[in-house]
Amino acid sequence: MRPAAPSPEGAVIQASNDPYRDWLRARLSAELGVNEAEQVIQGAVQRRGWTALRALGPRDVVAVLQDVYARLREDYGDARADRWLEGTTLDLARFAETVPVPAQPTEGPIAPAPTPIRWGRRAHDLPLLLARSHAEIAGRSLAGIRANPDLRALERAAEWDVQATQAEVRRWETEEMLSRLRADHARIEVADQVAAAAAQAQLLDLNVRELEDAVRASPAAAPRLAHTRLMAAQTHAFLDAFTPLIDLSDADTPLTMLDVDLAHARFSLGVPLHPNVLRARQALNYAQWHAGDADGSPAVLQAHHALHLAQEEARAQLDTTLQAARAHQAALRDLKVQVETLERRAAQLQSLGGDPLSLARVRLEWRQARTAARVQAHRLEEALKLLDALVSEGDTVSTPAP
Repeated sequence: MRPAAPSPEGAVIQASNDPYRDWLRARLSAELGVNEAEQVIQGAVQRRGWTALRALGPRDVVAVLQDVYARLREDYGDARADRWLEGTTLDLARFAETVPVPAQPTEGPIAPAPTPIRWGRRAHDLPLLLARSHAEIAGRSLAGIRANPDLRALERAAEWDVQATQAEVRRWETEEMLSRLRADHARIEVADQVAAAAAQAQLLDLNVRELEDAVRASPAAAPRLAHTRLMAAQTHAFLDAFTPLIDLSDADTPLTMLDVDLAHARFSLGVPLHPNVLRARQALNYAQWHAGDADGSPAVLQAHHALHLAQEEARAQLDTTLQAARAHQAALRDLKVQVETLERRAAQLQSLGGDPLSLARVRLEWRQARTAARVQAHRLEEALKLLDALVSEGDTVSTPAP
């Protein structure tokens, strides 16, 4: 029998095979009533296509809490809904520190016969293959422990081991996803730079014509003309080299604005669900099993210390990522305003029949501001994908900027 787990109110409830569903049901029952709480959970399960018997984990609970939050906002307003969601999510993070995600054992021998490795595989694929192998072995080990009555006391440590290996798989899958995302972002950012260079070339060509007229009137403008011709030649050389390599229409892709509350309490789950923290917690449970009743043994104390260090490191990484995301979000908002202002100026100049040089200058400024905004939007999206991979199952919703 597994040890009991703390309830949301601090009482002790008998652990089950679905402790996060039990926690969620108890928490929602206090707010909505028992029957309605069960209906909310079942509705969330059906909408997301989860199987009815699927054991819920902390990320699943976050998704259900978002459903309830939307409902509370309509019924009671933002202030109360925000307080409820923050308090509930922080309680969930504390619960996740003590209760592993229910794990299904993997059938088969603990050490299956290895299959031949295909040579020529990309080096960055190997950590993911290794992580998946570790997760499979951990699942089989859990099955072996549950089947052996002499090892039942080790079940909790084995469950943490399964969760830690699965988190490591998720970490490397996230790295793979981010690698593809960064490649897509780089392609669009290069297109932005080429489009900005094309706008600059147009402006420089107009400047050259203007200075040629000025030189005919006064030879003193000759140095400026020579310098402008040099910059125009360099810009055209850049365009000749890079324009064939990109799809210039990528530069007209709408800017992506990510509507995300970076102060949301759900990000607190980034600490207990961090792979290194889960691994340290598994090591602590294993040390406690090995020590028996000797909680003060050196191995247990050392494991407690290692867990504390892992939590502090995970918290520092989470804070750094959140701070970077907030900085990108703030910069993006400012640049979006600048882009919209320049768009209005260009439209006004064109409608009033402004001179080509002034219009070209505004269009260059618009392209440059848009390029800078795109970079901030991409870095923000990458940071949010990293955070979402750790604390939730879904992706951050993005909307094109108007």
